[in-house]
Amino acid sequence: MSGQVFRVFCDIVRRVPAGKVATYGQVARLAGMPRCARTVGCAMAGCQDPAVPCHRVVDRFGGTKACFDTFAPGTQRALLEAEGVTFRPDGTVDLETCLWSPFER
Repeated sequence: MSGQVFRVFCDIVRRVPAGKVATYGQVARLAGMPRCARTVGCAMAGCQDPAVPCHRVVDRFGGTKACFDTFAPGTQRALLEAEGVTFRPDGTVDLETCLWSPFER
């Protein structure tokens, strides 16, 4: 992945506000690369910039990933819950209420 593509993904993720999440596929589509959700996942997993809220990116079902559990299992969920993100009983993010819409104000 080129540095430019990585920067585009990071710029998009920086726009996701606290209390909202984006999916890997959503970030890929916004970057003009609709079939590159896995590339977004790799970029977020490898991102070391604390200014990029990588924990706000989840899979298409609202699932969290172990690669964001840097301190202990459940770190990503704890970070999201601290921002007000709600989870369903099955442990996935409630995308109906928490999915970020980049075109809303």
